[in-house]
Amino acid sequence: MEFDFTSYDSSFDKYESIYKDLLLLTLKHLGLKFDPIISISLIDDKTIHKINKEYRQVDRPTDVISFAFLDNEVDKETLLSSSSLLDLGEIYISLDRAKAQAIEYQHSLHRELAFLFIHGLLHLLGYDHMNEEDEQKMFALQDEILSLGGIKR
Repeated sequence: MEFDFTSYDSSFDKYESIYKDLLLLTLKHLGLKFDPIISISLIDDKTIHKINKEYRQVDRPTDVISFAFLDNEVDKETLLSSSSLLDLGEIYISLDRAKAQAIEYQHSLHRELAFLFIHGLLHLLGYDHMNEEDEQKMFALQDEILSLGGIKR
C-alpha cells in the first residue's frame, strides 16, 4: 500500500492511521484484493473552495472532493478485482466543513471525518449518488463500513 497523507493542522495527523485502517476495512468488506495507492489531504475551506471552483466549476466550499484515477478505464471491474498495485486517486477533506457538519448533524468530529473519508473512497471505487437508487446503495454501504469500524452515529 502507498498512502500519502497530509494535513494543514498537525493535530489531525492521527487520521493517517485511522484512514489506513478504514481503507483496509473497506477493501476487505468489498472483497477487493488489489494493493492501493491513495492520497488524502485534510485542508481548509479556502483551499477546497478553490479546488471546487477550478475543477467542478462550483463557486463554494464543499466537504469532500475525490479525483478518481479509474474514471476513464475501460475495464475498471477487472482492475478492481486484480491483486496488483492500483492508483485509486486523491481525496480532499475540508476540516472546516467537517467541524461545522459534526455540529449540524449532532455527532462527533471523529465520526464526520471517518464518514467523509469513506464517502470519498467509495467515489474512488466507482460508487456515486447521482440517482436515488445509487444514493441508497452508497449510503447504506457507508453506514455498514462505519459500523464495522466501530464508529457510531
